[in-house]
Amino acid sequence: MKKSHQRIALVASLLSLAAASAQAQSNVSLYGLVDMSIGATKAPGGTSVTGIDSGKMTTSYYGMSASEDLGSGLSAVFKLEGFFLADTGAQGRFTGDAQFARTASVGLSHRDYGTLTLGRNTTQLFVSTLMFNAFGDSFGYSPSIRHYFAGGQGVTTGDTGWNDSIAYSSPTFAGLRFGVASATKESALGTGNSGNLSVSVGYSNGPLAASLVVQDVEKDTAVAVANTTTSQLGASYDFGVAKAFAQYGRVKNDSTGAKYDITGLGVRVPVGAGAVIAQWGELDAKVGADRTTLSVGYLHNLSKRTELYAVLMHDKVDGLSSGGGYSLGIRHRF
Repeated sequence: MKKSHQRIALVASLLSLAAASAQAQSNVSLYGLVDMSIGATKAPGGTSVTGIDSGKMTTSYYGMSASEDLGSGLSAVFKLEGFFLADTGAQGRFTGDAQFARTASVGLSHRDYGTLTLGRNTTQLFVSTLMFNAFGDSFGYSPSIRHYFAGGQGVTTGDTGWNDSIAYSSPTFAGLRFGVASATKESALGTGNSGNLSVSVGYSNGPLAASLVVQDVEKDTAVAVANTTTSQLGASYDFGVAKAFAQYGRVKNDSTGAKYDITGLGVRVPVGAGAVIAQWGELDAKVGADRTTLSVGYLHNLSKRTELYAVLMHDKVDGLSSGGGYSLGIRHRF
């Protein structure tokens, strides 16, 4: 049997097991999201490509999770989540992506002391970035996601999830919470290669939310120049008639000394059965080309789980012809 067939068979078996378990245990969940759109994209300095795409607003994924009550407020928890390309049916975000690249973790959670997980954990920087911009986790259209992360040609190294990691998240105390994560080295790649470390502090109370994240990435870099230190401050405030978002961050290449300041401002305005969203972002490179991105869209809810969207983006890198794109799409959660 070919490797691709084996992977498909494995996914089918896992989903079947999860569905069977769900019949016996109400705390086992099978869930996911499918995002498909038609539109065109032009990278700065490139040529326009028209097509049908998966995951322009949210990367399509499936997942399963469960918790077991161990008594005295303690539970065992696990989560397995994988990406897929709905336009081709292929597993992962790209060729060679891991089976459960989104999340693969197991751990313990206590109502008074927080949650500790081991495995592949989503980074605190990624969660903070998606929370405090109007386009959420959109690699296709969020200026913030595109400026920070490699999938949008961003300047922060390390994926949105860390392999071989341990992560802790606290309960919320009077609106405050904190977290820490570390990824062990486990490789001889790269001169001076070491592990990853991240610390976050967050606040949420009523209409106001904010977070501060600092992370250092040195794990499994093929060359030392890939090491980066990133700090980010994000906030949002819900005025009722509109929700405003703001972010400021700095990325430093620890080997070359290059620095990048990233600023983002956004807004979400409820309109009828949906919302108008807009996000502006600027990447100020102390050495190299600056980048400015503006995205505007409309989201229309057909139900609690199904949404239509229309988006336009302008993406400009100094010295290159302007890029951008548009999409008309649908997101369905299950």
